[in-house]
Amino acid sequence: MKPWIKRTLIGLTAVTVLLGGLAACSHRAHRGPMTDADITQLRERVIDKAGRELALDAAQKAKLGVLADALKDQRAALMAGADNPRAELQALMTGPQFDRTRAQALVEAKTGAVRDKAPAVVVAMADFFDSLQPGQQQQLRDYLQKRRGWSRG
Repeated sequence: MKPWIKRTLIGLTAVTVLLGGLAACSHRAHRGPMTDADITQLRERVIDKAGRELALDAAQKAKLGVLADALKDQRAALMAGADNPRAELQALMTGPQFDRTRAQALVEAKTGAVRDKAPAVVVAMADFFDSLQPGQQQQLRDYLQKRRGWSRG
């Protein structure tokens, strides 16, 4: 497998896991869009928990913070112009036929946002992973293999 494909796959897997972790750790009592304060608080909790579980040093935590910021930027790019994504999807089905042109434009906009922000996410993920000690890397691999959250304790 080519190195750039491998890194991209590892990066995308890590992004999925990190986003899943952010969602799982949110424990918000209310529903609705997250505010910037919610996102910042969640980011700090995830970095703190990952820092404890992987025994990260300050430089590694900083690289994890850069990764979290890159993911936040990518999410913002994906959500740009979408005040209500559900209404956007429903609007595709309001007429007698599915609005294929509008749906394709929506898909192209979202994939463009991913394509534009993905290099920064891949670089941040690679920098974070490469900064880990071999034992920490294995711990992260084991976590990804299990696809479960960090143990409580």
